[in-house]
Amino acid sequence: MMNKVGLISLGCAKNLVNSEQMLFLLREAGFEITGETEGADAVVVNTCGFIESAKMEAIETILELGQAKKEGRIRKIVVAGCLSERYKDEMLKELPEIDALVGVGSYGDIVAAVKTALSGKIYTKFALNSLPDPEVERVITTPGAWAYLKIAEGCDNHCAYCVIPDIRGPFRSRPMENILREAEALAARGIKELIIVAQDTTRYGLDLYGERRLPELLRKLCAIEGFKWLRLHYLYPDEIDDSLIDVVAENDKILKYLDIPVQHISNDILKKMCRRGTGRDIRALFKKLRDRIPGLVLRTSLITGLPGEGEKEFEELYAFLQEAKIERAGVFPYSPEEGTPASKMAYPDNDVAVARAEKLMALQSDILERYAQSRVGSVTEVLAEGFDGQSFYGRSCAESPDVDGLIHFTGDSVEPGTFVSVRITGALDGEPIGVQVT
Repeated sequence: MMNKVGLISLGCAKNLVNSEQMLFLLREAGFEITGETEGADAVVVNTCGFIESAKMEAIETILELGQAKKEGRIRKIVVAGCLSERYKDEMLKELPEIDALVGVGSYGDIVAAVKTALSGKIYTKFALNSLPDPEVERVITTPGAWAYLKIAEGCDNHCAYCVIPDIRGPFRSRPMENILREAEALAARGIKELIIVAQDTTRYGLDLYGERRLPELLRKLCAIEGFKWLRLHYLYPDEIDDSLIDVVAENDKILKYLDIPVQHISNDILKKMCRRGTGRDIRALFKKLRDRIPGLVLRTSLITGLPGEGEKEFEELYAFLQEAKIERAGVFPYSPEEGTPASKMAYPDNDVAVARAEKLMALQSDILERYAQSRVGSVTEVLAEGFDGQSFYGRSCAESPDVDGLIHFTGDSVEPGTFVSVRITGALDGEPIGVQVT
């Protein structure tokens, strides 16, 4: 009888890709992959260790699995990913429930980790996090007709608040031919929407080819038959040039949706964050993008409460969000992370950071509601994803999976993974509702 392995993937889309690679390796090794943890011989937890809330989620997950192990409902716990890498020396001491520990450079050793754990021995493996990203096939776990495509690993930006370069290592682009080969395989299996991710998508190619090659990669991806939508995430603002804007503007397959985390708008705070560019640069970029790409939907992320952010700097950030009317924004109170330059600054007032984040989120909620209302009467193309018992639901160009909500609509029988035209008739809590147009 085959041993059953379950997997819990926490954190970002890049982490999910690694989880899917581990599932492929485990399946190829003869393990039965189960969608449930209950009754599994081993459960793999691919952790995030980016900020405090992510760390706590990972630890709580491990502790819950530890209780299930104690009660005999699972046998072994294997922990991989960013939390393992960041706290490799403490994890087994602090969490004795763990049977195997794998770092971010050792996803390829997951089979050995599970087999060793099942044999009753403790297993640890931490390969260098600066090696090329391994080319491993994946078990696609995203529902419907969309999938992520990771084009690089690691990061060279070294923002003052961020531990990712220490955890994930330096920026390493995947060879273009490998990316295109994987993309063709995804298209062949029916993937219609490809979401392109990396820690810094705009830097693609700089380390391998001596120049940024994202525009060229996008043109080649657009030439692959089968894909209807290509969506770009994690674009670093100062690396968006005219050649990239032209490619996005000119290719119908590339969605007019850009995820550009700016974090702040105050020059002083951007400097403290070790972000390149100024608030003026960001404003000019957003104006250029709006002018050159009609109907553009922008997503960004913002941080409140970094040490040094006073009322003046926060009010500038608030006014920027108010005037820029960014359709999608994630807002996060600053979380001091040990080992980062920002953690050595004067310790911020967490209550103030949270209160400012809540004020920005309230503003963003109003912006989102107005944006949703502005779409009433329009007809939009929707990638259908399912039926909730009352209405069908799916996403348009303006909704990226897991972060932007859904469009609910009524209509005839609609198969998940198909595209339908929907007339927007209203909005509910910032999410459009509509009716299928035949």
